Amino acid sequence: MGRILAIDFGKVRTGIAVTDQLQIIASGLTTVKTDELIKFLKDYIVKENVELFLVGKPKQMNNTDSESEALILPFLTKLAKEIPQIPVKRIDERFTSKMAFQTMIDGGLKKNQRKNKALVDEISATIILQSYLYNNG
Repeated sequence: MGRILAIDFGKVRTGIAVTDQLQIIASGLTTVKTDELIKFLKDYIVKENVELFLVGKPKQMNNTDSESEALILPFLTKLAKEIPQIPVKRIDERFTSKMAFQTMIDGGLKKNQRKNKALVDEISATIILQSYLYNNG
């Protein structure tokens, strides 16, 4: 089995989470600058067996696409062109940033640590991945 890699795409930086090889545990991996994301993914799949990319699908409360979906679509086109051998699934990412922030509070992180937006993005990607594993396991 290969890993599942989740992407919480952002305009400036993108959170990345990944499963273990048995697809049981979701862990935050890193946050990368969005303009370096494709290169990061290409480098990562050389070292690790990845069988699926999960990309968050931002939705409004009324279930319509959020404004940031317009930024994600060109990335998805480029991803399919650059790494066509790995399929992509989309997953609703509503509330993941709020859940990530709450996770930081529950985990006892200090206020200045909770301001670390890169950490919020990484935790958000992990929540997306955990949600997928829970609903598809």
